Amino acid sequence: MDSQRNILLIALMFVSFMLYLNWTEATNPQPQGQGVTQQAQHSGDVPASSDASQPLTQDAVSNKLITIKSDVLTLTVDTQGGDILRAELNNYDAEFDSVDKFVMLKNQPDHVFVAQSGLIGPDGIDTLDGRAQFSASGTDFVMADGQDELRVPLTLVKDGITFTKTFVLKRDNYAVDVDYTVDNQSGKAATVQMYAQLKQNLLDDGGSLTMPTYRGGVYSADDAKYEKYSFDDMKDRNLNLTIANQGWAGMMQHYFVAAWIPHSEGEANLYTRTSNGQGFIGVRYPTTTVAAGSTAQLDATLWVGPKLQDKMAEVAPNLNLTVDYGWLWFIASPLHWLLSTIHGFVGNWGVAIIILTFIVRGVMYPLTKAQYTSMAKMRMLQPKLAEMRERIGDDRQRMSQEMMELYKKEKVNPLGGCLPLLLQMPIFIALYWALMESVELRHAPFMLWIQDLSAPDPYYVLPLLMGASMFLIQKMSPSTITDPMQQKIMNFMPVMFTVFFLWFPAGLVLYWLVSNVVTLIQQTMIYRALEKKGLHSRT
Repeated sequence: MDSQRNILLIALMFVSFMLYLNWTEATNPQPQGQGVTQQAQHSGDVPASSDASQPLTQDAVSNKLITIKSDVLTLTVDTQGGDILRAELNNYDAEFDSVDKFVMLKNQPDHVFVAQSGLIGPDGIDTLDGRAQFSASGTDFVMADGQDELRVPLTLVKDGITFTKTFVLKRDNYAVDVDYTVDNQSGKAATVQMYAQLKQNLLDDGGSLTMPTYRGGVYSADDAKYEKYSFDDMKDRNLNLTIANQGWAGMMQHYFVAAWIPHSEGEANLYTRTSNGQGFIGVRYPTTTVAAGSTAQLDATLWVGPKLQDKMAEVAPNLNLTVDYGWLWFIASPLHWLLSTIHGFVGNWGVAIIILTFIVRGVMYPLTKAQYTSMAKMRMLQPKLAEMRERIGDDRQRMSQEMMELYKKEKVNPLGGCLPLLLQMPIFIALYWALMESVELRHAPFMLWIQDLSAPDPYYVLPLLMGASMFLIQKMSPSTITDPMQQKIMNFMPVMFTVFFLWFPAGLVLYWLVSNVVTLIQQTMIYRALEKKGLHSRT
């Protein structure tokens, strides 16, 4: 087996992998055995409780807005309902080198993505007549220097019951606590039910063949650590799950995620629904009865921010799985940790990628050596195989038997060049996902003209260098292929990959380029050693 065939195998496997990713994101099969209902439940911003047959359908904004700002978040909250209509991430630019900050939650005519929560039920404050109209002590609340926690209460008194909805923001934290306090001085028991949900336009999943990202619903439940539930799934059927121990419901996109984490006592309900071109995913708490003269507290946590694995893992179990490495997570996750550790020493993500590539290729060197050694031995047997074909002719069975005897006699494994390559592919793919899912690489500079490792090279220098390095690898590995068509295919491979990589993020192309350079170095070392043993010839 020669190196050109290995390169062809790499190309076919890589392209097939990318096509498979695109296909899975497009189809996103419905999770089975999750107890989803077949019919739509209700429409509107307020989910129906067990005591209400119809939901609230209005979506009014009171224009009584308040701003809550911490060091990392700037939230805009509507005092009618207490919904978060806007979430601006203070440390992330909207676009590269932009003065505007990235806005994750928004309430715009062309794109609605808001976080809602409320109290429904017989004595709830979100009913068919309208959302609760809270009052606040001001309009702008800012976390002061040296302040670690900012608490902003909204209050409402109704029928002798004081409802307080408090937003709690902590320093350097994208987790927002939303606490309801129900102080019942009405003289009779009151029954309420809390819900927390996310609402967004039914958009396309997003992504492309070279950047297969996902936008849509996600959730975690007792028997499902992490599942996607796309907007198409929401349109097809409503999700209806009971979570007894732990779980959460969210919506995510590339690099960022918003998720409600309930803190309910007893079983909660995880649901989805659609209405007026919008999708909802959220959690409905069990009903709570507050005795007369007593107080009850209901609360939830909203994560709204970048996919920072360590911090998300502290907020809720399995929330860090929204950094989706696919089925190779057990390889990609350690690679991401290693990349982050290296960055902690060098301070440059591009340099960290280069060092990581050298480490990975160094670890895989025994496989690379075994691959090229096996290829060299196979080339040494080509004259004997050619003589065997002339002598045996078209008798395939005899040819196969004598070939196996020859391999056994010469102690050559015909799959020896292919097996190491197959073992390396999962590492290559896992590293691809580790780089693509790392929010740390978003707008991260490298050097010279590469100022954003998450965007394509603006001058296509890295893809061209990658194609040239691939061409050199091909030239260093002469082939015994004599068929003109196969030769043309092999010569076209570097061109095809170069065109393919033009739209790849610069960080990924940098990894592939460095990997090829390391391959050239290793290949030279291995071939020189084999030449001394008489196992390889460049002629």
